[in-house]
Amino acid sequence: MTPNSRASEAPPAALVRMRIVATALLVVMAAVFFASRALVPVHPGWGYVRAFAEAAMVGGLADWFAVTALFRHPLGLPIPHTAIVPRNKDRIGDQLAQFLRDNFLVPTVIARRSRRLDVATAAARWLTDPAEGAGGRFRAGASKLVAQMLQALDPQRLGGMVKGAVGNRLRETQVAPLLGGLLAAAMKEGRHKPLLASVIRWSSDALGANDHLIRQIVHDRAGSILRWTGLDETVADKLINGLEKLLADMAGDPAHPLRVRAEDGLDRLAYDLRYDDAMRAKVEALKEELLGNPAMQRWLDGLWEQARAALLGIAQDPERAMAGRLGDLLRQLGDTLRDDARLARTINRFVRRVGVGIAADYGHVIVRLVSETVRGWDAQTITRRLENAVGRDLQYIRVNGTLVGGMVGLLIHAVDTLL
Repeated sequence: MTPNSRASEAPPAALVRMRIVATALLVVMAAVFFASRALVPVHPGWGYVRAFAEAAMVGGLADWFAVTALFRHPLGLPIPHTAIVPRNKDRIGDQLAQFLRDNFLVPTVIARRSRRLDVATAAARWLTDPAEGAGGRFRAGASKLVAQMLQALDPQRLGGMVKGAVGNRLRETQVAPLLGGLLAAAMKEGRHKPLLASVIRWSSDALGANDHLIRQIVHDRAGSILRWTGLDETVADKLINGLEKLLADMAGDPAHPLRVRAEDGLDRLAYDLRYDDAMRAKVEALKEELLGNPAMQRWLDGLWEQARAALLGIAQDPERAMAGRLGDLLRQLGDTLRDDARLARTINRFVRRVGVGIAADYGHVIVRLVSETVRGWDAQTITRRLENAVGRDLQYIRVNGTLVGGMVGLLIHAVDTLL
C-alpha cells in the first residue's frame, strides 16, 4: 500500500473527535459514579447522581462493545459474533451486488427512472456555457467526477470489460455483407477510382525503386549462354521497360483493359461478399482468426489505453478541450442540441435504450465486478473503509447510549425510592 493510499484511509478528523468525546464521557461517568458512591451517606440526593452515572456507564460500555464488535474483537478477545464486518466481507459484497442487481440494474427500473433524464439539455449546457457560467461549473464538477471514476476503477478489469464488449459485438456482426455494401456504394459513386490510381502510382514507384531486384532475378534465372553474351541485361531492360509502359498506360487511360478488369473484379468481390455463402464463410473465419490473434488483443488493449488516457485528459482539463477548432465544433454541436427539440428527443430516447440494453446485456457483469472487487479486498481494507464512512455516526450512538442509559437508571432509582 502506498503512502497516499494509507493517508486516504486514515480515520477522518471528525471520527477521531467523536471517538474522544464518547470515551471521555464514559470516563466522566465512571468518575462521577465513584465520587457519588462515597457521598451517598452525606445526602440522599447523591443516590440519584450515582444511579444516573452507574446506568450511564452500563449503557456506554454496552454501546462501545456493540460498535467495536462490528469491526474488530473488543479488547482483542475472540468473543463469538464479534468482528462482524471482516468475518462476513464476502457475504457483504454478495449482498451489495444483489442489491444493485435487484434495485438498479433491472431494465424496467432503468427505463422507468430514466424517463425524465434529459441528457441532450445537459450536454448542450456542458458545451455552450462559458467557463465562468453555470455550464462551466457543471462541466468542471462533472469532469472531476468522471476523472475520479476513471482513476478509481481497475484499469485492467474495466479494459477487459470494454475489450470483451467490443469483441462480442464484432463476433455478432456479419462483416462480409457490411464490407460488400460499402464497396458497392463506393464503386457506384466512383470513389474507388482514386484508390486504383493510387495503387498504380505506388506500383510504378515500387518498380522504379526495386528494378535492381528484377535484374538480379533475371540474371540468376538466365542460362550461362545468356549471361555470357549479356542478353540477360537486355531481357531485364525489356521486362522493366514493358512494366513501366504498362503502368503508365494504366495511369493515363481510365478505360485501360486491365483497369476495367480490376473494376470488374472489385464489382464481383462486392457481390460475393454480400451474397456468396462461401465468401462470407471465409471472411467470418478470417475475422475469428484476427480476433483470436494475440497481436489483435494487444492492439485492442492499446486502443483502450489510448481512449482512457484521452478521456482522462479531457476530464482533468475540460476547458482546454473546449479551445481551438475542436471547441468551436463542440459549441456548434451544443447550439444544435439546445435549439433542435426533435434531435434532443431522439438523443434522450437513444440514451434510455442504451441504458436499458447495457443493464440487460451486461448487468450481470457489473454485479460480478462489484462482488469480486469486494472479495478481492483484504479484511483490514474493507473494515477501515466502512469504519471511516460510518464511524462518526456510530460514536454518536455511544454518546446517546451513555446519556439514555443514565436517564433510565435515574428513572428506575426514582421509582424504587418513591415506592
